[in-house]
Amino acid sequence: MERHTPPPSFDLKGWQKNIGLFLSGQFLSGITSMVVQYAIIWYLTKETGSATVLSLATLLGMIPMVLLSPFVGPFVDRLDKKKLLIVTDTIVAGFALILSIVGTVSDRFPLWLVFVSLFMRSLAQTFQMPTIQSILPQMVPQNELTRVNGQLGMVQSANMIIAPALGAFLFAVVPMNFLILLDVLGALLGIGLLVFVRIPKTEALGEPVHLLTDTKLGFSLLTKNKGLWSLTLIGAAFTLIFMPAVSMYPLMTMDYFQGTVGQAGLIEVVYSVGMLAGGIIIGVFGKWKNRMIPVLISYFVIGIAFALSGLLPGNQSGFFWFVILNIIAGLSTPFFNTLLMAMIQQSYEPIYLGRVLGVLNSLMSITGPVGLIFAGPLADHIGVEKLFIIAGLGTIICGLVNLFLPIARNYDLQLQQQLSQKNNDTPSPNN
Repeated sequence: MERHTPPPSFDLKGWQKNIGLFLSGQFLSGITSMVVQYAIIWYLTKETGSATVLSLATLLGMIPMVLLSPFVGPFVDRLDKKKLLIVTDTIVAGFALILSIVGTVSDRFPLWLVFVSLFMRSLAQTFQMPTIQSILPQMVPQNELTRVNGQLGMVQSANMIIAPALGAFLFAVVPMNFLILLDVLGALLGIGLLVFVRIPKTEALGEPVHLLTDTKLGFSLLTKNKGLWSLTLIGAAFTLIFMPAVSMYPLMTMDYFQGTVGQAGLIEVVYSVGMLAGGIIIGVFGKWKNRMIPVLISYFVIGIAFALSGLLPGNQSGFFWFVILNIIAGLSTPFFNTLLMAMIQQSYEPIYLGRVLGVLNSLMSITGPVGLIFAGPLADHIGVEKLFIIAGLGTIICGLVNLFLPIARNYDLQLQQQLSQKNNDTPSPNN
């Protein structure tokens, strides 16, 4: 495991204001982007009514992350991270502007252009995710990293709560060609705030990129860290088991519980509200001595909530308890995502972090599309509620593997011990 420290040239003084500007920009660009994303999906649903089109749109949103993430890391490590975020936001805004203009001069949006726009949005996110993940540990003190990751989770959860409702309202009252321009406005606001954010430069900045060599290095650094490699494989298995049930939320609500479209939207919102509450808890109290304990608890809570969801009666009484269980599952989700990310960020030097995160994000994401391929046929064959039981039991098994595998269970204790030892070995600047 490699420990990192902020570069000597970067002064952490005033870091709270700096990270506050950064998170504000992420919120503004994120909320507008998600509103437009929902609007595009609803537009495709309304215009085509095709499950194939919606499945293709979903896969376009996942393919760049799965296929390109390992090769993105070397660029994240070598390029100016502020410029990289600005450029990717600008590209997304540019395609949104093109789509808006074409939709204004034509009767409808060409399907191919909508797909290209969705692909470019996903491609931009593939660059932005490891960039943001690798920026945070350099912008905040080590002992605040878990809390700040929780605050970033709060921002993302707030976007997920607000975007569906705001998007539905705007989709009903604003012409689609003008609604898309909201993405341009969000990019301008986000970039405007990002200009004032101080982001440190790593030692690798400006070095030539050797794509395959750098990607192999990221994979090698991850696999050599046996504890983190074990956590990655367990997380990938969790995604494979979990994603089929998650993709069936609308069908679970409207078919099994005999609910409405509004109730399907309500489930999305309450899960996000639970995630926001979990993020707040981490953001306020996130200084656990052993972060693997809440990670393990989250596995079991999510697993039990999903398994019980599949055992509920298929009526409105069952739907009420489905809402409660999803609040509980949502509350537990940030403890898995956020705390694991904080451990990863503390395990590597900044000059290598982008390469490691690129490989790790790909491995954690690649099982999602595999699960989605089998989700529909499996749900048709055994019933959508059975997918939730399978997902719940599978999640519990992942938690048990994590619990009974010492190298995974004790990873954070060993990491904190190494960080403490290196802190003690590092001479004070005043000496």
